[in-house]
Amino acid sequence: MENKDSFLETSKAERAVWLMKCPGLVSRSLETPQRASSSPSQAVAKVILSIDPCVSNDDSDSSSQFAMELVGTETGDVPKLYSMDMTKGFVPMSVFSETSLGKLSVEGKIINKFDMRPHDENIENYGKLCRERTNKYMKKPRQIQVIDNDNGTHMRPMPGMIIAAVSNEKKKAPMKTSDMKRTRRDRGEMEDIMFKLFERQPHWTLRQLIQETDQPEQFLKDLLKDLCVYNNKGTNQGSYELKPEYKKASDGTNP
Repeated sequence: MENKDSFLETSKAERAVWLMKCPGLVSRSLETPQRASSSPSQAVAKVILSIDPCVSNDDSDSSSQFAMELVGTETGDVPKLYSMDMTKGFVPMSVFSETSLGKLSVEGKIINKFDMRPHDENIENYGKLCRERTNKYMKKPRQIQVIDNDNGTHMRPMPGMIIAAVSNEKKKAPMKTSDMKRTRRDRGEMEDIMFKLFERQPHWTLRQLIQETDQPEQFLKDLLKDLCVYNNKGTNQGSYELKPEYKKASDGTNP
């Protein structure tokens, strides 16, 4: 390559680096002092290593406990003490950097990975902050705007608006009878009503019977299946008429 800046700088490739995953609140608190201070070496936090002497050195994961405490008063209401859970079983990784001129460098090799979580003594305050943040984002921003043209032009309904409102009212379909709940009558009572209806006229459609009796559609279908014959063709196609045996019985009751 002709440009030397296109090479990867690897002089720090073996430097030990820790990778830490922290909440957004902590990340912003760590960045704020660096922006406000002119000294890049100002401490923003300190790592606390606690060692239990009663645990054997072979079990290093149990004997060593890591924690981080934020330094300074810029953190505000953010909890300052956090536990750091260390994970060693992860895929080998390295840290890379790139300057504004496009120079790439290896800054080190990650040997420990930490997951940060609020310490037990700060868990209540941290939960309160999370709830406040959630409630803040759930609130819909409302804005009051002063109208310069206060002669009422913007408040007058335009002709197109009136037509749209009328058309929307026309589009609203009336509630169908089938959508309303119907009370089912006793079967014996309904049979008497059906015989009287077929005495009035010999042929009825299902829709006509529903309107006359105000009964559930499925209940009428079951009743018609026992009492009537459905006409599939002919001049009375699509209508019901009484079965022959019920016609004779109906005629026999007449004086």
